[in-house]
Amino acid sequence: MTTREHIEPDDDGAADIKPPMSYSDYLHLEKILDAQKPLSTARDELLFIIQHQTSELWMMLAISEIRSAKAALAEDRVRPAFKMLTRVARIFEQLNSAWDVLRTMTPSEYSTFRDALGQSSGFQSWQYRSIEFLAGNRNLSMLKPHSDLPDVTARLEEILAEPSLYDEALRLLARNGFDIGADAERTSWRERREANDEVQAAWKAVYARPDEHWALYELAEKLIDFEDYFRRWRFNHVTTVERIIGLKRGTGGTSGVSYLRRMLDVELFPELWRVRTDM
Repeated sequence: MTTREHIEPDDDGAADIKPPMSYSDYLHLEKILDAQKPLSTARDELLFIIQHQTSELWMMLAISEIRSAKAALAEDRVRPAFKMLTRVARIFEQLNSAWDVLRTMTPSEYSTFRDALGQSSGFQSWQYRSIEFLAGNRNLSMLKPHSDLPDVTARLEEILAEPSLYDEALRLLARNGFDIGADAERTSWRERREANDEVQAAWKAVYARPDEHWALYELAEKLIDFEDYFRRWRFNHVTTVERIIGLKRGTGGTSGVSYLRRMLDVELFPELWRVRTDM
């Protein structure tokens, strides 16, 4: 099958012949494939760059899907939110697989270009921070790594000014007649919320009668799927870093593996995990 050329008249009535859009044109491959700029002669630096660039692309999609799911829940469009949350979980499954490629790098290979990284670190990824804030982990101290970037800080503050994904799930519980305790009175979304017994009891009631509360039951499982893969991503991050640099400090000034291990204990949707002990 052939593709016809697109013809448009110019101001003089003559025809401009435009070539059909190509695969490379559509994807802007020239820009993407020219964005890898190793700072050393080390062969493995290209792997390191591509690993992080592709991760940022997947995170960009995850942010879009989480925002859409959050908006859908706010409008009681629960079923469309399921598809979006499923996609977020699959994105993190993809991100988890990427660690397998990076783990092929040995300590000696990484040491050949580590100094070229300077103070740059994945800890400075504002998109990763956006995902945490959007999901509900609103640790305001995590704004500090971005304090020298006003545009980024403004984007993060916009996220903090609105309910998180989990906040919208709790508001949905309330609209369906469940008592969510102190969360029903919240007006400031910027601060970190604390887990509360009323929310846990509400989720317990949903799990106790899934046929009666099927949409909320399925929503709970979609949220758990998301955090399950997110936790695995964090765990894989820890083990990959330890495998490559051991217990050295991170390039961005963090304590490295010990900091990442502490992050494993952070819960995005705490009552959904704790209710399992009650069942």
